[in-house]
Amino acid sequence: MKHKPKTTNHRLTELGRIVKTGCINFVRNPWLAIAAMAMMLVTLTITLFLIIANATFGNTVQQITDKIDISVYLKDSVTESQRSDFIGDIKQIPNVKSVSYLSKDDALEAYKQQNASNTDLLVAISQTDNPLPASIQIKPKDVNNIDAIKNFIEKPENKELQSDETSYSGDRKEAIDKITHATRFMRETAVIGVVIFTIISALIIFNTIQMAIFNRRDEIHIMRLLGANTNYIRGPFVVETMLYGIIAAVASIILVGSLFRLTSSTFEASSLGLLDISYASRYFSKNFWFILTGQTIIGILIGAVSSIIATKRYLKFKAVK
Repeated sequence: MKHKPKTTNHRLTELGRIVKTGCINFVRNPWLAIAAMAMMLVTLTITLFLIIANATFGNTVQQITDKIDISVYLKDSVTESQRSDFIGDIKQIPNVKSVSYLSKDDALEAYKQQNASNTDLLVAISQTDNPLPASIQIKPKDVNNIDAIKNFIEKPENKELQSDETSYSGDRKEAIDKITHATRFMRETAVIGVVIFTIISALIIFNTIQMAIFNRRDEIHIMRLLGANTNYIRGPFVVETMLYGIIAAVASIILVGSLFRLTSSTFEASSLGLLDISYASRYFSKNFWFILTGQTIIGILIGAVSSIIATKRYLKFKAVK
């Protein structure tokens, strides 16, 4: 005898039963639920902190890199035409954000302003011809990709126009390189941390579902005998673990939000290392709904995928037996 195709109402009724059963199972196994949610809460909280720390670190690095430029010091013999051509060629480099020219007179005026409190130095420099060279100041778009600018400046035909080494050398070069390495390290660490804790959480959920399946093996066997399909058996477990994810996600947001609120006065007036903590608090508040949605989706996915794999393995094994 052929089975009649399921109608829309029948599917909705079946879905309602799956959701209801999943909710009942959630309440019926509080200790398993607490263990799974606790691990998921730790995972989502650490993930959220890594995301906020990465954003905060990125903001701090951006503030530092915005102040970084490369100064090319020109010989006094460089003509206006040579200078214009040189600046035009520099602007063609993809990683160049802006180029500005500082004449000898402007350089002297800036030097005097920087040393306004040193009277002896001002007197000494006023009694000599202007010793400061004109310079071209180059601001890169990305300090991680500064080699193209450096290689162009160090071409033999361009070195002939320069009176001294560029500012991208010595201690300054070392400082810029440290910033770029720190940026890469922080981003890579954040990604690795998120992946590791997601895997751990998924394994905990997987084992939790395996235990739940074992506890309900007789019930599942009866459902099989009564003709229940695989999706109907699996559905409540998926719903149950999705509830784990939703509750853990909301709890992680409340935990992190409470931490920011309790320490907001301290965060606004301090920072830890390179991290501007006040920016972390602002970032969390500004992106609250996006973070809540993202955390909930991640929690649901971790729970759903883990339970699908666990039930698939069990149901497949039972089918073989």
